[in-house]
Amino acid sequence: MRRTISAMVGKGSVNHNSRKFKAANVDGERTHLNIDYCNEPIRQVYRELFDEALQRYNDRQTRSDRCISDYYEKIRSGKQEKPFHELILQIGDRDSMSAIGEHAALARDILDEYFRGFQDRNPNLRVFSAHLHMDEATPHIHIDFVPFTTGSKRGLDTRVSLKQALAAQGFRGGSRHESEWNQWVQSEKEQLAAVMERHGIEWEHKGTHEKHLSVYDYEKKMRAAEVKELEDRLEADYDEAGELEARLSKLRDTDTKVTELRSKLETDPDFQLPEPQSLMSAKSYMTKLVRPLIDRLKNMLLKMIVRYMELNGEYNMLSRKYTFAMREKAAYGERIDELKTENDMLKKENRDYRLLRAVFGDEQIDRAVAHARAMQEMQRTAHTARTTPVR
Repeated sequence: MRRTISAMVGKGSVNHNSRKFKAANVDGERTHLNIDYCNEPIRQVYRELFDEALQRYNDRQTRSDRCISDYYEKIRSGKQEKPFHELILQIGDRDSMSAIGEHAALARDILDEYFRGFQDRNPNLRVFSAHLHMDEATPHIHIDFVPFTTGSKRGLDTRVSLKQALAAQGFRGGSRHESEWNQWVQSEKEQLAAVMERHGIEWEHKGTHEKHLSVYDYEKKMRAAEVKELEDRLEADYDEAGELEARLSKLRDTDTKVTELRSKLETDPDFQLPEPQSLMSAKSYMTKLVRPLIDRLKNMLLKMIVRYMELNGEYNMLSRKYTFAMREKAAYGERIDELKTENDMLKKENRDYRLLRAVFGDEQIDRAVAHARAMQEMQRTAHTARTTPVR
């Protein structure tokens, strides 16, 4: 027996997954066959993961406006990270692995065995909601988790970060199609395939171009993957920009320190020239009072000049890096907006494509698509023949 594996990014509808409400595609008479592994309040999970780090972060702040009162709300309302992520896994489809077919119980057992090792395999992905559904067309499992990283040098030392969480588990991004997320999903598919093999099912690969998807499905998936990669890169730029902003702010504080130093020079007794004592000779006054004061001023001035040169060089370097990071961040943001718009268009085209299939039938549409592809190939071959020089 051979079956495909489908892995999808879920919308994260925890109430739907836990069946607090039921959509039209849910058969309530089979809901009792579902498996509910966990369903913890996400705010409680955030407190468990981040409260101690949040306290350490707030304790370091010297300005009250930089303190964070509610870390979950900060992430939820921000643009850098999602509060949590969802992975949906399914074996086969409604024809080969129907939830009311002869292999339904087998699919349920395989998905259940797969999930039992999920948290141990993924220590940086805190699962708080997981549900195996048998009351829809095909058995599948929803896994919702909060990705976190520890030992961070920016912001909270333990904070939300999908990119860094997966990197800590050994998944480091490369090309667009080899992002941390794609590598990790592939690894989880392999884990599921290993369980399937123990139950006598071979993983059926559909090829790198995923021909089982419609053209629009595939393009939409690629756009979504590109958006995710750009968002990951944008997050890294946000991290660097935040660090540069903090360092620039520290350098700007130097102005305040210079003002304080000026005041010290004007008022501190160590830098004031006292009146000569009675009967003190001019030589003694010069030796005991004037020259020591001049030496102290020289030493201080030398240190100030050296420090100024260091700070000036660092400030210029950081300013250039900060400007570059801001420009790159803006470019990523524009590209993400373009891809999201393109993705919305693909979704609409996909709905039209599915409507055509519903109206004319899969067989007729498949024949039309095959004919169109054959015509394209003939045109391409003819064009190649016309443009290839005769030797």
